[in-house]
Amino acid sequence: MTRPFRVLLVDDNPADLLLAQEVFHEHGDALHVTTCSSGGEALEALRHPPTRPDVVILDVNMPVMSGFEVLQAIKDDPALVSIPVVMLSTSSHPGDIERAYTLHASSYMVKSSSFQTFMEQVDAFVSFWKESRTPSWPERAGR
Repeated sequence: MTRPFRVLLVDDNPADLLLAQEVFHEHGDALHVTTCSSGGEALEALRHPPTRPDVVILDVNMPVMSGFEVLQAIKDDPALVSIPVVMLSTSSHPGDIERAYTLHASSYMVKSSSFQTFMEQVDAFVSFWKESRTPSWPERAGR
C-alpha cells in the first residue's frame, strides 16, 4: 500500500484553513494534511518534523512573516530546499506571481472565490503532486 500523500498547509486565516481542510478531507486516507497558522510555526515544523511533507502550500499574505519570507527561508535552508512549495493566494497580481517564481516556488495557485471551483483546484493539485512524487520522496531528500 502506498503511504498517504503529505501536505503542509500554511495559512493565518482560520476560516481559510478550515475550508481547505474540508476540501482535502474529501481525499480520505490517501492524503494527510498538517496545518500551521504562521510562517514561524511552519519553519519549525519543517525543521523538526516527524515526517517531511511531499509539498508545502503556502499563503502569500500573512502577518509577521509573509509567505514570500517563508519561501525564501525554505529555499535558503539546504535541508529544506528540495521540498516543493506551492504559493496559494487570492492575489493574481503579476508582481506577486513573479516574486514567487523568482524565489523558486514550484507553482502559484490563485484561489478561486467559488467553493466548487476551489474544490476542483484542490483535486487537480492533489492529482498532479501525487503523480509527481517518487516512492522514496521525501524520505531520501536532503541526504
